[in-house]
Amino acid sequence: MRRIVGVFGTAGFAREVIPLVRRQLAESHPDDDLIFVSPTAEAPVNGIPVVAEKEFLASRKERAFTVAIADGKIRRKLFARAVESGAQPLEVRAASAEVLDAVTLGAGAILCGHSSVTSNTRVGIGFHLNISSYLAHDCVIGDFVTFGPNVVCAGNVIVEDGAYIGGGAMIRQGRPGQPVVIGAGAVVGMGAIVTKNVSPGATVIGNPARAIVKG
Repeated sequence: MRRIVGVFGTAGFAREVIPLVRRQLAESHPDDDLIFVSPTAEAPVNGIPVVAEKEFLASRKERAFTVAIADGKIRRKLFARAVESGAQPLEVRAASAEVLDAVTLGAGAILCGHSSVTSNTRVGIGFHLNISSYLAHDCVIGDFVTFGPNVVCAGNVIVEDGAYIGGGAMIRQGRPGQPVVIGAGAVVGMGAIVTKNVSPGATVIGNPARAIVKG
């Protein structure tokens, strides 16, 4: 059956995700209609129609979706609205992305080019693994977590719901029973080197990563 496949967002990351979805659909659902979904209808972007969110959510046609918006809180809200409307989450996986043994991926993951999830790792809903990022063995990743480009997350790490890991950041390896934990809603700045646990909601930067003290 012909579906409408919506990519929420029209900004930079969404424009990177659309070609991945298009190539993926060409192999499995070539007749599907691919669109961007935005708060309001707009002119086409890169030749792809832009449909208002209300129109997409109200459609009675079969629909699939992905949310290509980095902010985890916004992503969570849009994901919930789409699911409540009857749309099905779409996993987006670049041809060069790899997923190894005993990996559980939650619904709606986006795995960009040259990214890697190695063995025995569990990932929650709505995960973003950006270009050339690496998620190692025995990790547990919560819902609506974002990894920017070129992130290295070593083994035995827990990243809780809604955390944002900036581009080029590195998280050192934990130990079985003693994982490194990135708390819910935490932000790890670009290029930060995380050597110890990060508290929920904290923002850390630098090498070694230290929390920003709000004045």
